[in-house]
Amino acid sequence: VHLVESGGGLVQPGGSLRLACVVSGTDFSNVDLGWYRQAPGKQREMVAGVTRRNHINYADSVQGRFTISRDNAKNMVYLQMNSLKPDDTAVYYCNARRFEFDEYGQGTQVTVSS
Repeated sequence: VHLVESGGGLVQPGGSLRLACVVSGTDFSNVDLGWYRQAPGKQREMVAGVTRRNHINYADSVQGRFTISRDNAKNMVYLQMNSLKPDDTAVYYCNARRFEFDEYGQGTQVTVSS
């Protein structure tokens, strides 16, 4: 299973970014997906998840600002991030998991700063 993230960058507070992740090497429609992040000096935390049945959950800190979605035809998962705050600064990782694997991508840096 191989995951590649894209879409990170530098954005001002209040701005938006859209992260994308392409997943290969597995039956994408039968995989649970998620976005995680890790800020300097902190543990990796779950940001948003979408199951194979399209059940969605968010961390309280991003609820109402971030939107996760998946496109099974393109093997893609997205994270639309609006109203970004400096506390959202982190490396963001795409995650794909089934009972036999739990894989992450290499990460993409998101920096929110004026």
